[in-house]
Amino acid sequence: MTSAAGVVVVGGGQAGYSVVSALRGAGYDGPVTVFADERHLPYQRPPLSKQAHTEPDGTRVELVPESFYRERAIGLRLGERVTALDTAARTVVTGTGTRVPYDHLVLATGARNRRLPVPGAGLDGVHALRSLDDALAIGRALTTARDVVVVGGGFIGLELAQVAVAGGARVTVLELAGRLLSRAVSPQLQEHLRQRHEHSGVRILTGTGVRAVEGAGRVERVVTDRGVLPADLVVYGIGAAPRDELARDAGLAVDDGVIVDEHLRSVTDPRISAVGDCARHPHPHAAGLVRLESVQNATDQGALVGRRIAGSAAPYRSLPWFWSDQGAVKLQIAGLRTDTDEVRVVPGDSPDRLAAYAFRGDRLVAAETLNWPAEHLAARRLLERQVPVSAGDLTGSTLGALARARRGAGVRA
Repeated sequence: MTSAAGVVVVGGGQAGYSVVSALRGAGYDGPVTVFADERHLPYQRPPLSKQAHTEPDGTRVELVPESFYRERAIGLRLGERVTALDTAARTVVTGTGTRVPYDHLVLATGARNRRLPVPGAGLDGVHALRSLDDALAIGRALTTARDVVVVGGGFIGLELAQVAVAGGARVTVLELAGRLLSRAVSPQLQEHLRQRHEHSGVRILTGTGVRAVEGAGRVERVVTDRGVLPADLVVYGIGAAPRDELARDAGLAVDDGVIVDEHLRSVTDPRISAVGDCARHPHPHAAGLVRLESVQNATDQGALVGRRIAGSAAPYRSLPWFWSDQGAVKLQIAGLRTDTDEVRVVPGDSPDRLAAYAFRGDRLVAAETLNWPAEHLAARRLLERQVPVSAGDLTGSTLGALARARRGAGVRA
């Protein structure tokens, strides 16, 4: 399969890599070009909040070596930013004014951190975490930090809190909402997770806002609406916004992400696709359009678009799943829960294992587990195959036990 202008991918993260890997794997032999803002080879982001910042060699998080791109004739343009799209001429425009044509354009631009909107947020010692360079800077700071304040009780904040407390620092997590992980985890499981963090030595203050960060050139304290905390390192993670400005400026439909159809094509221009954190799409596990920030979503969406451009089209229906390693706790989620779903918590076969099952209309729609990978995998299998599971089915049982019993009875599960 050949093409004169080929495929241009804007974004060098997990989603962009997945697109080009699937393109070549499916036999596409036209030109392929990837524009990446950073000068690093495309890398994994999940390790950045767990261990990459404690490892001096940043190449350990690379997705593949440089030879992968060279051997597959993928033009990897590192440190080169796309500043505009010309959809009429089907070209992208770079910061140097270079115009690159495309037959198919894939936006894999990801998301950007929301800034900490308080006085003093620009002081030395105040960090957000998004890039590898951010992670390495935080890692250097952690070698001497003694009082660490983490602003934001989400996945990244809690993962970093565990790294910091393991290194001997005094750690306080500030969360404006009334509970941790308020958008991602059920209240029932959140309380167990909070207890485990506090048991490890992390101080957690929910319902607490930051008023200012203070210090003489460098952070020395954080002023909250519940008092003042000493701090020689502040790391914040208070959400992310999709990087959809290229699409918006080009006249594509945008609403908290580039709006795409079930094949991940822009609803405005079918020659343009969007994948990963910047895409807002229909999904059979969600009501209406949804934007998902996860490695699974970025990988699966990128692969689907790569295969579609190469000639194999299919709608996007991958089951959403997530994970977060927070010290000794592995949190895993399968499916999408809403605040109105009924949640049932079930203890595991050891004290550190726990599961929360979410039901909607007496049908299982999601499962959250702590330190219970086998139960998570059982949930994923059942949800992916759309096997009906009711709350009554799980009375005195687990998903793993239920699946085994059904297989033994000859029922597909």
